Amino acid sequence: MLKTLFSSSIRADILSLLLNNPDEKYYIRQVAKLTKKNPSGVKRELDKLYEMGLVRCEQVANLKYFQANKQSPLYSELKDLIAKSLGLPGALKSLLKANDVKISFITGPYAQGEDTPTIDLVVVGSFTTALLSGLQELEKKFNKKINCTVIDAEDFKVRKKKDATLKKMLAEKRITLLGRV
Repeated sequence: MLKTLFSSSIRADILSLLLNNPDEKYYIRQVAKLTKKNPSGVKRELDKLYEMGLVRCEQVANLKYFQANKQSPLYSELKDLIAKSLGLPGALKSLLKANDVKISFITGPYAQGEDTPTIDLVVVGSFTTALLSGLQELEKKFNKKINCTVIDAEDFKVRKKKDATLKKMLAEKRITLLGRV
């Protein structure tokens, strides 16, 4: 089963997306867009994960929705394995992608390589309850406090040219998770 489970990079990306967002349901093209993979490859891998019992499938009208199967005996172990392999930045990136965030980065001491108990995260876009619950789960999993600053996309464009604090933050070392700053 392990050979079957980890034989594909597409499968690993799909597992990462679904296990980091276990309460969300995704249709095939949505998974393909979020993972930046070919929809036919995504469909094939989702079907294999369904056969293994790692994902659930629900048909609504003409769309098949897929979701992590929390009842699978491998669910918690796989979730922990994915989190450990991605690290905090990877887990944040996966969560942010799933919530349609376009630009995001980590600043402060953590971005400069220090092992700090607090992470300073900047999200350009909107803040949703799904994102909030995902961040809270990551805080528990990695035992880090995540200070999240949310800036509206239009406001960000204006402020990055005029706001001294934001300009200073962008000039310092940072870990870019999504988008171009």
